[in-house]
Amino acid sequence: MNSSNASKPCPADVALIADIGGTNARFALTDLDAPSPTLREPRSLPASEFASLQHAAEHYLREVGVAPKRGAFAVASPADRDEIRLTNRSWSFSRSELQRTLGFDELRVINDFGAVAWAVPALTQADRATLHGPTTGPLRGPVTVIGPGTGLGVALLVGSEERGWQAVETEGGHVSFAPLGDEEQAIARWLTAQFGRTSNERVLCGAGLAHVDAVLRGVTHDLDARPALRDPADIVAAALEGHDVAARRALARFCAVLGSVAGDAALIHGARTVVIAGGMVPRFLPFLRSSAFRERFLAKGRFAAYLESVAIHVITHPQPGLLGAAMALRASTRNAA
Repeated sequence: MNSSNASKPCPADVALIADIGGTNARFALTDLDAPSPTLREPRSLPASEFASLQHAAEHYLREVGVAPKRGAFAVASPADRDEIRLTNRSWSFSRSELQRTLGFDELRVINDFGAVAWAVPALTQADRATLHGPTTGPLRGPVTVIGPGTGLGVALLVGSEERGWQAVETEGGHVSFAPLGDEEQAIARWLTAQFGRTSNERVLCGAGLAHVDAVLRGVTHDLDARPALRDPADIVAAALEGHDVAARRALARFCAVLGSVAGDAALIHGARTVVIAGGMVPRFLPFLRSSAFRERFLAKGRFAAYLESVAIHVITHPQPGLLGAAMALRASTRNAA
């Protein structure tokens, strides 16, 4: 369909879902009565081309030519109040006003990483890569969901297949970084000099990898000038190509720290499963497997044996935010029934 098509009413079981980030606004339709969540008519729109989320959503609905009555939006910001302001995009909106403007009977707004957690129970074997543990069988909760990307997301998924699942949004990425060894102490000092405090997110995100690379290459911190940083994607590419020793060293340190932080989060949550999300890790899965990730994940003293039994997966599904928005809306439907 194209933008010239007039909107037509949707069946009651068809809803609009969205994953709204700082760069892209992703939309799709989903069939709420289908046996498993579906993504129909997925589109990714450049957020910079629209004045507001309302305009982007209306543009998408005109393109697909439908007028659904329900929706779920995953947004890159806290989503626990009526007034929502995106963290990395100058968009803000009132949840109740947007619902009214779009003509929805229900609009659910959730945090974007909370949506990733909601997606986990819907993942098939083809949607994930297993680092440790069984590749098949029911998902065992509690589930720690952790994702390095633009920032570091951390969420908790509780429940079971029988009782249903519930995602708990957290700010676990902002926990203080606990460096181990001289290299990580140097990284922590460099980041603290730059930002006043070093959280896990300062290390485990795209910018964090660039900072780790700069520290390990001996780039000095200058209060009067921003340090020259390499692009994170270039660091990963150079590390995988194999000839850039500094890039391989930086990516190896990143993987080791990710193992430590994932193990800590699993202990805090009492997790039986850890799921790694985000756009970074799927790009270097073989490197991660051969890194110190698992060694550091298990390096928790008396609780190494507990962590030995925790399954670890990496999400490879291309649109987990949309999938999670669909799952959250389906859960809302079941609870209202």
